[in-house]
Amino acid sequence: MNYASTLAEPTKPSVADFHRVNRGGGLFSESVSQWLGAVFALVAQRLGLRPTVLTIVNLILGLATSVSVVALAPAVAEGSVPAWLVGLVALVGWQVAYALDCADGQLARVTGQGSPAGARVDVLCDVAAQIALVAALAATAVAQRPETPTWLVAIFAGTWMVNLVTSVMQSGPNAASMVTSTSLPVRLVKLVRDYGAVIFAAALVLAFAPALVLWVIIAFTVVNGGFLLASIAFSARASL
Repeated sequence: MNYASTLAEPTKPSVADFHRVNRGGGLFSESVSQWLGAVFALVAQRLGLRPTVLTIVNLILGLATSVSVVALAPAVAEGSVPAWLVGLVALVGWQVAYALDCADGQLARVTGQGSPAGARVDVLCDVAAQIALVAALAATAVAQRPETPTWLVAIFAGTWMVNLVTSVMQSGPNAASMVTSTSLPVRLVKLVRDYGAVIFAAALVLAFAPALVLWVIIAFTVVNGGFLLASIAFSARASL
């Protein structure tokens, strides 16, 4: 008898196995982006791809999508390119890129391929992709409303990074949350800081009401700026 044949064949991970190790992100991200990411992670595992490959593809796709929105912003404002087409490109490109960003971590955790270097690449690619996203929204706002104040665009870009900084801080040993409740009403409110939901809403505005992108910028500047101030107060209170 062949001894090898008596050994149990290793169980291959399923989509549910990959989704089970997701790091959240909010109601929309967990319900849509993380599941799509689990599918990508499964395919990558079957193809023998490393997590960093997914990270780089996420970066390339995210940058290409945002650059397309920037390049077409003047044409959309002039009416020579339909807004719905640019919005569709943004919707698909940004969502697939974000799902790949979810997938690389899932793949690393399930297959044991995580590493400090891979984590650094992931964060750096996230920074690059989000800078491009901010540029896309800012370019659209300025193209639609040339009188958009420069200072507003600058504050919007600065406060947008609060999301990325706080998400990185949440992964450390000193992580803490101002609102620990996981009730549905609280999670619905937190959609304003759910990256998957934010890029979904931004793409819809690009598609159906690009002239309102300026108000999107104002809204997220207020939300992210307010969250930054609240975080400072919360952390200062805890340290005292």
